[in-house]
Amino acid sequence: MPHIALVTLVVRDYAEAVSFYTDALGFELVEDTDRGDGSRWVVVRPRGTEGTGLLLARAKDEAQRASIGAQTGGRVGFFLHTEDFAGDHARMLAAGVRFLEEPRHEAYGSVAVFEDLYGNRWDLLQPTRP
Repeated sequence: MPHIALVTLVVRDYAEAVSFYTDALGFELVEDTDRGDGSRWVVVRPRGTEGTGLLLARAKDEAQRASIGAQTGGRVGFFLHTEDFAGDHARMLAAGVRFLEEPRHEAYGSVAVFEDLYGNRWDLLQPTRP
């Protein structure tokens, strides 16, 4: 069955992006392969999952650099689900992740919007179980 394996996220620098996603968000580095032309194939994904990963792609030109942090036009574009909202929220705050709001408890779950190191907006979300 087809599925989305990777989503590309344009980044300024491989090392800073890998550090943020693995240290601050707790993702795992799945692959980091030198492509021989100065670029790398760098994949991260939430630790312990087999689902969709992020392909961290360093910007190659001015147009790509201009899109860093604005790939979804200022909207929340990424949704990080958790089974321990309070624990993950506290861990991420301690790691320096910038949340744009206090946690909210909605009918669909507990949620708080945060920014990655480039300003892309994410939801940390623990969905309500039916």
